[in-house]
Amino acid sequence: MIIIGVDTGGTFTDFIYKKDGKWHIYKTLSTPENPAIAVLKGIKHIGQNNKKDITHGSTVATNAVLERKGAKTAFITNKGFEDIIYIGRQNRKELYNLFYRRPEPLVEQKHCYGINCRVNSKGEIIQEIDENEINQIIQKLKQENIQSVAVSFLFSFLNPEHEKILKEKLIQNGLYVTVSHELIPEFREYERSSTVVINSYVMPKMNYYISYIQENLLPEDQFRIIQSNGGVIAPEVAKKEPVRTVLSGPAGGVVGAYHIGQIIGQTRLITFDMGGTSTDVALIDGQIPFSTESTISDFPIKVPVIDIHTVGAGGGSIAYLDEGGALNVGPESAGADPGPICYGKGEKITVTDANLITGRLLPDYFLGGKMKLDYERTYRYFEKYAQEWDIPVEKLAEGVLTIANTKMENAIRKISIERGHNPKDFALFVYGGAGGLHAAFLAKSIGIPKVIIPKNPGIFSAFGMLLSDIVKDYSLTVLLDARENSFNHLNQLFETLKEKAITDLKQEGIDQQNIKIQKILDMRYKGQSFEIFVPFSEKFIEDFHNIYEKNYGYKMPDKPVQIVNIRLRATGYKEKPEIEKIIEGTEQIPQEAIIDHRPVIFDGKEYKTAILNRDKLLANNEINSPAIIVEYSSTTVVPPFAKAIIDLYGNIIIEV
Repeated sequence: MIIIGVDTGGTFTDFIYKKDGKWHIYKTLSTPENPAIAVLKGIKHIGQNNKKDITHGSTVATNAVLERKGAKTAFITNKGFEDIIYIGRQNRKELYNLFYRRPEPLVEQKHCYGINCRVNSKGEIIQEIDENEINQIIQKLKQENIQSVAVSFLFSFLNPEHEKILKEKLIQNGLYVTVSHELIPEFREYERSSTVVINSYVMPKMNYYISYIQENLLPEDQFRIIQSNGGVIAPEVAKKEPVRTVLSGPAGGVVGAYHIGQIIGQTRLITFDMGGTSTDVALIDGQIPFSTESTISDFPIKVPVIDIHTVGAGGGSIAYLDEGGALNVGPESAGADPGPICYGKGEKITVTDANLITGRLLPDYFLGGKMKLDYERTYRYFEKYAQEWDIPVEKLAEGVLTIANTKMENAIRKISIERGHNPKDFALFVYGGAGGLHAAFLAKSIGIPKVIIPKNPGIFSAFGMLLSDIVKDYSLTVLLDARENSFNHLNQLFETLKEKAITDLKQEGIDQQNIKIQKILDMRYKGQSFEIFVPFSEKFIEDFHNIYEKNYGYKMPDKPVQIVNIRLRATGYKEKPEIEKIIEGTEQIPQEAIIDHRPVIFDGKEYKTAILNRDKLLANNEINSPAIIVEYSSTTVVPPFAKAIIDLYGNIIIEV
């Protein structure tokens, strides 16, 4: 069997696979019009007719929302509450922008319907649902050519009877349906409704995408999708709940970084994933960070996701002069088509082009020499823009890189300094095709002492997916007084969720001895609007006070504490690839690893820089002068102010 991890990005689709006992990597340009084409092309290249175990990170759901290319969707709720997704919350994202407008919801207002039924706050039915009213709405849905329906009734998490009746009727009429009690049985009707709407909006597209891939695989192939929470799920689950995959690709990288960090004894990491379109960062402080307060395109998503912050700066980010005449970069990207100028089709300067002009990216070693970059074409365009913008060519190139670095630096500050973490206490764990070109400069400017670049960083997210277990999250709103509910009583409440979790994981082929159950409480001081996660134990109240104090600098032990939700995370452990050590050497770099010496621009000056082949470097090798380290999936820059060493697992450790 061939084990394959595949990650679809904005520019490249990345593969890592184990075939005939050896690990291999492969990259191909993404196909934005149908990402499945690039995925299947790679699978065919690897071995179409062999039995395969495939783990896939998909951006289909994400892009459908960002580009507003999902299904024509309707929203159904209780009569009088049809405007929930339009009213939203009163918080204003851009406080000082007098012209700020929230993005239009994914459902047109005329497609928001109310049914005269009601469940009260105790879960009691006080107004039954009317079948004639359901039939009238279904007729309207057909007249409007609605494909998908989101259903979210008040207090359905206490009594889902009305949602069940409506779902059955809608499915009978050939519609895609999401009901809130199945996806997210929690309170806060706006966030719950928003999550259900997003799920329905992307469901038809995700169904088509996954089915298209499945139809082109062998019947005996295993195929799973990675979720935003870092775990994998069966394709049938991803078709039903695609909202769980909106941060699918980036999640794989964070999982991989966590595992490598555990192996090398580095448990405090800031992950930095720079691809062609965007950069994703996350902070790991002993454990993978999770959130249930994420957003996509400013729409809240209530399902658990790895806490990842994204900024629109990547290798393909386009440089331009803004309205004030200042040089700026991104968030618009050249993507895979037309791509950067150096790919041969693009005509707008990108970050990748700037790295090429400074000598940090080598035209004859890109993708292991299989894709030659056009330096002469790029330089001609740089001369053209330099003349138009009245900036010298080399200064323009370094300026583009500096601005891109500043944007990425701000993203790192947001998840570290702004949350009370000192970057000096962490290592920067870098991957993505463009990450190694910028890592050392970012670490120096923020004050991070160490940079870790794993083997094959350009396909690391795909590798991380192979390290992911099957993870399922369950939740239920309870709204209980903490002091009035004992540990044993709460434990009984968890039992229903636990039984469902074990049943679901067994259906995915996981033996019970390989299942781990984590119980979590969402807790807050009574009267507060938001909760914090507290691991469930016999001293859960004491733990809440301590975690609250750690987060906010104080605690209120005399104030009543409320349990809002109970959460259960079920992990089904699966076999993972072994992280292999490399051959040991001495401090001296082997002669066969030295390809050349070339001039490279740093801070406006040319430095004689060693060009090294990463595949030939050995453990303990030290790099004490400027160097460009090339490999198939990425390029790493060791600037004059830094030095590097290769560790036992082949990681490049840069000290700045």
